[in-house]
Amino acid sequence: MFKTKKNYPYDDFSTISASREYKIGLNDILEIQIIPNKGALLIEGGGSADQSGGGGSTSQLQNKAINTVVEFDGTTKLPMLGRIQMKDLSVREAELMLEERLKQYYVDPYVTIKITNKRIVMFPGEAGNARVINLQNQNTTLLEALALSGGVSANGKANRIKLIRGDLKNPQVYLIDLSTIDGMKKADMTLQGNDIIYIEPRNDFAQNFINRATPYLYIINLSYFYLLLFN
Repeated sequence: MFKTKKNYPYDDFSTISASREYKIGLNDILEIQIIPNKGALLIEGGGSADQSGGGGSTSQLQNKAINTVVEFDGTTKLPMLGRIQMKDLSVREAELMLEERLKQYYVDPYVTIKITNKRIVMFPGEAGNARVINLQNQNTTLLEALALSGGVSANGKANRIKLIRGDLKNPQVYLIDLSTIDGMKKADMTLQGNDIIYIEPRNDFAQNFINRATPYLYIINLSYFYLLLFN
């Protein structure tokens, strides 16, 4: 699984953004909360005063979360604002952008965004132990994800960890060596939603030889049995 040719041209880590912040991606589910008056209602516990700056009622969004999906074109649809480009923004950038755009409808809007479906797929190097990991922390690093999965298995190669990212028809593939201190620096990178982490398993040459040789040994033994039977 996920084998590459001997001289496979792995992607360069320098092409990965140095930012430690998670970037919103396609199919991310966003939970967005919009509260006027700098979010005062979160502290006050409610209120009926009209905080609208554009003549409209704020009751539509006060203390209510909007769940929306980032669609194939990188946009998501929101009340009043219509379609908004979200892809490749950090959560903070998206919050600030929405707060600015909502000023025409609300006085000092306060926006919070939570990504509710951020997950990765982990293959730890042991057959049958692959798992999907839901990440609660928006800025989870590769090292943290490995810790969540129990680390590199005894049969896994710490020096052959592949990070597969993006469209699976034309993915970006990075090779990481965590057996060295220099390689550990790469493990501090922030994971993106739907990243695949694949730890190559060690080759058990003895077991592989037995598995391949067993059918031939069976034929030889069966032939020898017939020779003894009819001679």
